[in-house]
Amino acid sequence: MPKKVREIGIVIGTLPTGEKNCITDVAGVLVGHVTLDEKINQDGAYACTGVTAILPHEGNLFQQKVTAASYVINGFGKSTGLVQVNELGVIESPIMLTNTFGVPAVTQGTLQCMLDTNSEIGHSTGTINIVVGECNDSYLNSIRECPITPEHAVEAIRKASNDSAKEGAVGAGKGMMCFGYKGGIGSSSRMVTHESTNYTIGCMVLSNFGQSSEFLAHQYLASNVQSESTLSPTDGSIIIVLATDAPLSSRQLTRVIKRCGIGLGRTGSHFSHGSGDIVIGFTTAHHIAHTSALLVETRTQLREDHPIMNQLFAAAAEATEEAILNSLSQAQTTVGRDGHKVEAYQF
Repeated sequence: MPKKVREIGIVIGTLPTGEKNCITDVAGVLVGHVTLDEKINQDGAYACTGVTAILPHEGNLFQQKVTAASYVINGFGKSTGLVQVNELGVIESPIMLTNTFGVPAVTQGTLQCMLDTNSEIGHSTGTINIVVGECNDSYLNSIRECPITPEHAVEAIRKASNDSAKEGAVGAGKGMMCFGYKGGIGSSSRMVTHESTNYTIGCMVLSNFGQSSEFLAHQYLASNVQSESTLSPTDGSIIIVLATDAPLSSRQLTRVIKRCGIGLGRTGSHFSHGSGDIVIGFTTAHHIAHTSALLVETRTQLREDHPIMNQLFAAAAEATEEAILNSLSQAQTTVGRDGHKVEAYQF
């Protein structure tokens, strides 16, 4: 079974990881995957794709929203819901990941799931903002066949748990490539401490970017740098989801998630023209009621100039870099449409 890079001696940064070294180290966070790996028809069409759901908590996300933010490193992407996330500073639905052409179906499925559990949406209260991120998996997946259905989104949400999330060629990562090798889902976490106070940062990536020549592999295992792959993803992208339990405002959260770009850059990415490099972040420290009679509501947040903020910045960078490497190390060689094959990177 593929190992995380830390298990084979690659240690990123100086901060300690959480117990599972996964985004689910942030208490309450759940992850679910649905993976499609099957022939669609006799003409060679093949479903090599999937859906990944990230739930900030196990309760009713519409009724109990979480403080959130997003940051666009490079905007070549087709994500949904980010405009409202940044306007209001909250997330009120599961965060869904899939392939580019799967966005409409996943949005529909997620919407239906939320409507089924919130009868007042669109009736006695307003509408709901669904958040979906995507990458293009068309080298391995017959993307024009649109194999993702709304039911796959519902299934991913229902499968979500706080276990160590599966990584590599699973869920939305099934057909993705990274630096010319098999990429996909990767995760990592970091703990930050000040005196008796502890906070966790967890990161999950959907990696689908970069050419082999850009991968800074020598800094991880100088004695085992593979020959370069000639493959590169079409319009390669990465979606980074960062979770924390640190009490941050939406603005402070934006400052933290910007540092995910540092971790991305450390692996070799230069945020290319055709890459949709997008970060979605949330904190579980605040559950914000959908309705309230209060005129004023009070929330706790960290002081801006406290040293722990720098630890959170470092944690975001370290966890992102390690999550990307885990998306490579956990992935297995995959064959998809028309016999296209993407090899796993051998660390």
